[in-house]
Amino acid sequence: MPISANKHLEDCDCCELREELRKRETESVTGQKKAGKSRALGAFDTKALAKKLIEKERAEYGVGDRKLVYGNDDREDIFQITDTRIQNQSRAVMALIDASKIRDNGDGTSTVRTMQFSQAQMLCPSEPFGAQPTAPHCTGFLVAPDIVATAGHCINNNDLARTRFFFGFQMIDHNTPKVMIPSDDIYRGIEIIDRKLENTDSDYALVRLDRPAINRPVLTVRRGGKIPDDSHVYVIGHPSGLPMKFADGAFVRDNSHAIFFTANLDTYGGNSGSPVFNQATGDVEGILVRGDTDFVFNGSCRVSNVCPINGCRGEDVTRASEFVAGIPQQAPPDIPPVSVHLADRISDIEDKLDQIGEDLADIKRQL
Repeated sequence: MPISANKHLEDCDCCELREELRKRETESVTGQKKAGKSRALGAFDTKALAKKLIEKERAEYGVGDRKLVYGNDDREDIFQITDTRIQNQSRAVMALIDASKIRDNGDGTSTVRTMQFSQAQMLCPSEPFGAQPTAPHCTGFLVAPDIVATAGHCINNNDLARTRFFFGFQMIDHNTPKVMIPSDDIYRGIEIIDRKLENTDSDYALVRLDRPAINRPVLTVRRGGKIPDDSHVYVIGHPSGLPMKFADGAFVRDNSHAIFFTANLDTYGGNSGSPVFNQATGDVEGILVRGDTDFVFNGSCRVSNVCPINGCRGEDVTRASEFVAGIPQQAPPDIPPVSVHLADRISDIEDKLDQIGEDLADIKRQL
């Protein structure tokens, strides 16, 4: 194949390649030639296009980053969640995106360049969230005011400069995505503090931001031991690059591995780097990093790959014990000396005894 042709194929993004493959599959099914090959990609056979798409998806979404739905689809938009703990935790979750997909509006806001989810993934009309926008390639979360934790396959030193971390990509209501973001909510990474990437083992990164995040919570991460067997867990992140989603209804399926545990979370490509929470404590137990196939073809379009609750391989979560050493301990709150507490308590008791004495005197007078 000529060098120029190779270069052109490399320049095509995932969406262009998916669209061309979709057209060819439609042509094969319907026999309608008008749905066939584009002029730009006509010189490439279908096998070459599919191979290149797989390569680019792995580069964009990360090694092994393929997730799916277990049982019922438990994903919900953040605006639907009434639990104040989860709402607060979601404010610490960030999206990772290529800087080229953010446009500075020059007025203190920036606009996220998106695609419609159904078009980007060639989805069937039955798929949820099809009309929503998609843009980020991974998720991260604050573990210190200026430190973000994410998956190791989501970022490295080569793409640190062109990656942006930002808050607030979510649905305002069922029909309105928030794609205009205050520029103050967009951050650059200036240093990878710690990173490890092993395809079937540890997978994490800690990134220092260009400045501390103001008025954002820092998530509490487990610092010792491991999550109990069968514990219920939930996840907050950006499945398939969608506006932020919350998904619960999951539990730890395999807790035997020292480096990661496996749960039946409803997660997709783009959820990589998402915090996985212990439902009982609210603490972060680890980082979502690996899973099974997201979508499967149903005719000429794709649907979510649905597995039984205990079926398929499960979703792997790098344990917090792998990266917690790189997170600075938060200073404990100021606690007054014990003597002050005791003095306050004694004073309270004395006041109550005085009041009781006065009440008894009133009762005696009435008798």
